This record gives sequence, structure tokens and C-alpha cells, in this order.
Amino acid sequence: MNSPLAHLKQSGRLHEFYIDGRWIDPRGRDRAAIVNPATEREFADIPLGNEEDVEHAVSAARRAFPGWARTSPADRATLLDNLYVLIHQRLDLIAHALTMEMGAAINYARNTQVPLAAEHIRVARDNARTYPFTSQRGSTAIVREPIGVCGLITPWNWPLYQITAKVGPALAAGCTVVLKPSELSPLSALLFAEMIEDSGFPPGVFNLVNGIGPVVGASLSAHRDVDMISITGSTRAGVLVAQAAAPTVKRVAQELGGKSPNIILPDAEMPRAVALGVAAAFRNLGQSCSAPTRMIVPRSQQEHIEKLASTAALEIVVGDPMSERSTHGPVANRPQFDRVQHMISAGIAEGAKLVAGGTGRPDGLEVGYYVRPTIFSDVNPEMEIAQQEIFGPVLSIIPYDTIDEAIEIANNTVYGLGAHVQGSDPDTVRTVAAQIRSGQVHLNYPAWDPNAPFGGYKQSGNGREYGIEGMEDYLEIKSILGFYP
Repeated sequence: MNSPLAHLKQSGRLHEFYIDGRWIDPRGRDRAAIVNPATEREFADIPLGNEEDVEHAVSAARRAFPGWARTSPADRATLLDNLYVLIHQRLDLIAHALTMEMGAAINYARNTQVPLAAEHIRVARDNARTYPFTSQRGSTAIVREPIGVCGLITPWNWPLYQITAKVGPALAAGCTVVLKPSELSPLSALLFAEMIEDSGFPPGVFNLVNGIGPVVGASLSAHRDVDMISITGSTRAGVLVAQAAAPTVKRVAQELGGKSPNIILPDAEMPRAVALGVAAAFRNLGQSCSAPTRMIVPRSQQEHIEKLASTAALEIVVGDPMSERSTHGPVANRPQFDRVQHMISAGIAEGAKLVAGGTGRPDGLEVGYYVRPTIFSDVNPEMEIAQQEIFGPVLSIIPYDTIDEAIEIANNTVYGLGAHVQGSDPDTVRTVAAQIRSGQVHLNYPAWDPNAPFGGYKQSGNGREYGIEGMEDYLEIKSILGFYP
């Protein structure tokens, strides 16, 4: 198989943007290095766009919008189906790109990152085919129309997955888009743009401009011809985007930070509840905004749970992400590595009990942004490691005495993105879930559902992604009175 880097270099697309159906040279002259987190070495660079590039892309999207909005939902679904097929056909190429640019273990990239990303396109395709864009209420027609040109800002931790979660429903709704992927993980985005082109989407419907947030992201957010901004990123970045968007009163959808709880009820099947809880907290090496990194446990069973958690941590194989043996690779970049090390040190300094892991790299790994999967216990809910999003493989075990206290601890955060509850009694589990202030709650580790809307309460953001609700975020509602006789 040709490597993704060789493929993009041969085509010349590594140093180009995709605007108005063509691969073009950027107007911006700055560049950013792409660093392999497993080796800490730069292996390529990409151009960074400027305000002229954004203007070019937005103008193309604006010109394409009227025609694309008039395209039938069935025709939009056909093109999305083409895209869905291509993602599966090029799965291995994309998986290798993810491993190179952000350190995902190759098997995790192949079996999780890429297939789940494809599911967002499938759901968007199906919704375009079945959604009632016009409905009747008495003599009034309720019409749902595409909002317009959408600026989409995506992160480095789930690069393709977050692109498809935004692009799929936006295109299904009839919007045109300008994508700004993370400059830290650009390879998968460029491969995605190739698939858009090969799927047959009309020129200007999808546009890609690489760049940094303070330039390209800010320009998109403030642009008068952008009708909506959707960002996945830190809460700080979301605030800046919302501030830039406010003068033009555009819609802003934000999927931001999280510090998700996992309440283990006293009657839970402890070996399963704890082992799967550790796996969930450390999926993608903890680089998931909804990772359940606060395990809230009955104090009477805390010692037993610590042993189960420690055993589960030993099952994790951190190593070369290209190795079939590795379950986890390095964290994605140097700033993230430094932050995780700082937060582990903070947990130790605050007096939390170190159950597994600790500072430094795992034994035998001297180079690369590798982190030891770390578990703390006896964590006070007010500690820094219990309140701040770490975005790495660090789990805090927090004891409780009553279920009401467990719920209070779960809600004791500025975030409200994801949550988990484990227990044997369905009524109790549902009652606890109903009291958690979070946009999504998982009961007893269910299967992932791409139709379940996902988004945050509080400082975790607003708006929803996935499913029908994800597409509705890209629609305006028009009522036409007297439409029906």
C-alpha cells in the first residue's frame, strides 16, 4: 500500500487547498510542521491559509449554495452514499494517516476511528432520504430549509470522525461548507477532500482551508457570508469563536470540553463495571472529550475497585502505534504530553493515592509522546485532577457514601457532555441517569449509537451532533401560512 504521505506528495495535494471543486495553491505563505508523535520527528509540513484563502473559499460556498439547496434530498443522499463507499474502500490508507499524524494505534484506527467516521455519513445519507423537510400543521406548511454557508472547525483527537460528524449532516441538509481541520492532523482531512471530489459533489459545495484558529478560524467565525459556525474543541476556543461570531448574529454550535462521570452503583457487577470503565476512560488514550475519567464508587467497595482498576490498567499495551500488538500509541502532540505530565504531578502533589502509572514514559519507551496509563484513588471532588479536563489516560476514583452524594459529585463540574451509570437494578440506574446534568448518558456500557444525539450542557457547549438532531442544527424553520387550502 502506498503511504498516505507518499500518496499526497505524488498528487501534489499535500500543499494545496480544495476550493470550488479544484486543488489550488494557497494565498497564505506560513507553514506548519507535521510531527509524528511516536518519533517526535517532523515528517512533512503544510501551508497555512490566511484571510484571502477564507474569502476565496466562502465566496465559492456562497455561489454554490442556491443550486445545492435546490438539489433534491434523494440526489444529496446518492452523493453521500458514494462518499460512504469510498471511505470503506480507502479505510487502510486513512487509518495509516491517523497513525502518522496523531498516534492512534493502527488497529484502533482501522477498527474504530475510520468505521465510526463512516457511520456519520451513512446516518446523514439515510436522514436525507427519509426526513420530512416539509410538514403540515392545519393550513400552514412548516418548511425546514438549509441555513446556508457553514464554517466547520474540527480537532486533532478524532480527526476524520469529527469531520464526518459535521460535513455529513450539513451536506444532507443542503448547506455548503468550508472546513478548517486541525493543523496538527491534516492528512486525513486532505484524504477526505479527495473522496469528496471523487464522490461527485458539485464545485463549491465542500471547501477545505488548512490553517490555525486565530487566523482561519477567526476569519470564518467573523465572516459576514458565513451563516453558521460549528466547532469542536476546547471551551476556551469555543468562547473565542462565539465572540467573533456575535457581531454577525450567526448560529454557533459548540461541542467543547468534558469531565464525564461514571457512577458505579453498589449493586453493579464490579469486575465488568470497573474493567470496562477503565477501558472507556482510556479509549483513544483518554483523548476524548466525553471520556468517563471520574469513576465515582461506593466507599465500602473502594479497595476492591482499586485492585480491579489496577488489573485492568495492566492489560493496556502502550507502544509503537504501527505494531499490531499495541492497544494504545502515544498522545498526539508535545503540548498534550506536557499537560498530561503536569496533571499527573498535580494529582500526586494534591495527595491522591496513586494506584497505577505515574509520571514519565512507560518502561522501554525513551522517545515519543508516550504516557503511562495512570489511576488515582481517594480523589477529593475539588482536586484539580477531578475538575480539569486532562485529555490523557488519567482516571480519578472518587468515593461516595450515598447515591445522592454520587449524583452530587457527578454534577459538580462546569461540564456536562457525557456520563455513565452502572448497576443491576434498571429502575435505579434510570433514576440516577435522569438526575445527571449531561447531554448523553450511557447505562451499563451500551453499544455506540450513531443516531443518538450528542452534545453538552453547561460549558460543554450547545447544539447537537449525530442522528436527526445533528442534521436539524443545519436547518432553518420557515412557516408558510395559508399554504394548504
